[in-house]
Amino acid sequence: MRKPPFAITLDVGSSLANRTGSWRTMRPVYAEHLPPCNNQCPAGEDIQGWLFHAESGDYRIAWEKLMEENPLPAVMGRVCYHSCESVCNRARLDQPVSIHAVERFLGDLAIREGWRVPVGAVHSDKKVLVIGAGPSGLAAAYHLTRLGHRVDLVDAGPKPGGMMRFGIPKYRLPREVLDAEVQRILDLGVTLTLDTKVEDIPKAMEDGGYDACFAAIGAHLAKRVEIPAVSAGRIMDAVSVLRSMETADEPPKLGRRVVVYGGGNTAIDVARTAKRLGAEEALIVYRRTRAMMPAHAFEVEEALEEGVVMRWLSTIRTMDEGTLTVERMVLGPDGWPQPTGELEAIEGDTLILALGQEVDTSVITGVPGVSVTKDHTIAVGPDFQTGYPGLFCGGDMVPAERTVTVAVGHGKKAARHIDAYLRGTRYEPAPKHALATFERLNSWYYTDAPRTVQPVLDDLRRRTTFGEVTGGLDETNALFEARRCLSCGNCFECDNCFGVCPDNAVVKLGPGNRFRFNYDFCKGCGLCAAECPCGAIDMVEEAI
Repeated sequence: MRKPPFAITLDVGSSLANRTGSWRTMRPVYAEHLPPCNNQCPAGEDIQGWLFHAESGDYRIAWEKLMEENPLPAVMGRVCYHSCESVCNRARLDQPVSIHAVERFLGDLAIREGWRVPVGAVHSDKKVLVIGAGPSGLAAAYHLTRLGHRVDLVDAGPKPGGMMRFGIPKYRLPREVLDAEVQRILDLGVTLTLDTKVEDIPKAMEDGGYDACFAAIGAHLAKRVEIPAVSAGRIMDAVSVLRSMETADEPPKLGRRVVVYGGGNTAIDVARTAKRLGAEEALIVYRRTRAMMPAHAFEVEEALEEGVVMRWLSTIRTMDEGTLTVERMVLGPDGWPQPTGELEAIEGDTLILALGQEVDTSVITGVPGVSVTKDHTIAVGPDFQTGYPGLFCGGDMVPAERTVTVAVGHGKKAARHIDAYLRGTRYEPAPKHALATFERLNSWYYTDAPRTVQPVLDDLRRRTTFGEVTGGLDETNALFEARRCLSCGNCFECDNCFGVCPDNAVVKLGPGNRFRFNYDFCKGCGLCAAECPCGAIDMVEEAI
């Protein structure tokens, strides 16, 4: 008698009895993919990781996870331009997660609660000199200390913070917030010396017995342009104006009509500052179009809301007493501004130049083995080390975008390379996972949830005081915002795979431990991968 086909002979419960995994041609594999926000962050934060804890209400754990990479969350939640949000997959559903707002909430909560982080590592016998107490130097000091090394932090300014203090106005970054996060770094055991300029780095390293040095001097020097003027005193630079807000006994007198020449974030900041100092008119003159402005769009909008006037496609030719001569520009065939010869007089008591900043590299250019690039920055290798052994550089001193977030990232990365240098090894970053693209997500499982709007100071107080313009989220809103995260590419234990598997081949490993597949019974049908909301399961070809 002919035997019936195998499938017909299977009994009830046959997946377990007959080990149906032998039918499989494709195998599901739990895999971690790199969320686009993590991939984009210049500071290298595990954004999805700390959001996961925040959405569970575990704020202390979320903050500690955040502090593994970034020692200034309350600062960064305010001044970072959050490029992570520009690539957030959630934007394809409704709006990106307000990552910076949740980060700020965690940072502010930590300040209120007095949370501290431990050093963590066993103390080594190595000493590191860090020059510059700006975001990069502070980050390097923080991470080097937590790695077990002794750090001496030296700054030429009267207060720590660098351009965070002397370049970012109080209405964006309250000084009590900056002071609190700087103090937490110093409390780890970092020694800070202010009003001290290092003139000879090799000598300072030798005299102090330092095993390595990290130089992170900020871009405090303003670029200049020659503009004929009757009264040179009427021309100021934006860096000096903003710095004087922190160091002078009284704020600068800018006059009734202030003209700012430039199109970057510093130009926006100084124009908004002028309005708060009582200027009736604050006009920004920029030689290109609004779309070409390097200033971030949201800062331009905030300035316009506060009464700052923008004049695009214009350039300043001369300045007389109370009058500036402006030439109108047009875009040429190549898309760049061209002069027209059309001149116009505009009123202005003070002209403030905001044409960019440079770093004073004189302290380092004479060091043997150090090379200077064409844009007057210091050439470093992938490990941030110069040609002089043990001398590393980061922040504004090296070729990179000049933002607080980039500087913090430099400090962290340099610290890890310095640690390896001190231990006689090499630091090799872990390889990155494949990117968690939107196409991997099963968006059907996610409901619409509009982005939380942060409160804003009323218009009158914005124009007349230095009160913080943008407020923070309360706990309810921060929790809601954290829960908008899609957990792209990383399992959050929703149990979908466990529920849809027809062969009971998914094994739960307990809270926080995720799942595993029992391949004796998994037929490779792919239902688990198809129904995974966050795209954390790959289907790979079975090896025979």
